[in-house]
Amino acid sequence: MLTVELDDLGRYKNSVIGYSPWKTISQEMIQAFADATGDHQWIHLDVERARRESPWKSTVAHGYLTASLIPLLNQQVINVQGKSASINYGLNKLRFPAAVKSGAQIRSKMELLDVSRVDDQRTLATYRTTVEIRGGDKPACVAEHLAMYVRG
Repeated sequence: MLTVELDDLGRYKNSVIGYSPWKTISQEMIQAFADATGDHQWIHLDVERARRESPWKSTVAHGYLTASLIPLLNQQVINVQGKSASINYGLNKLRFPAAVKSGAQIRSKMELLDVSRVDDQRTLATYRTTVEIRGGDKPACVAEHLAMYVRG
């Protein structure tokens, strides 16, 4: 994990910050996400049907489940000091190039694209997070996301 002072974050612009540890995506996580969002498509929940009929021969995680794990994964990559809060400010781009099968392991690769001072209290950082699938050819998710750091 990289620990960096907020005022020094710009030194890492246009570079890879690091990688998170691997996280297993269980069928229980997929079920909980389906219940929370109301998205109960069979490709996510019906193990037997997915084994027979889906192109992945397995249930797969919702794309937005993968995206929702970005904060969890990335907080294991970078620790920005000198702030009182980090706010998920939004996304500029979000793509899901490959499906995450139930039981697969994912991790994030985090790159700092830009950092700018908004005012005396706020700094906006733009990151590219690539969520990799262990053993996969394509990433599960590529997101350009914004983090607003607020000074205390």
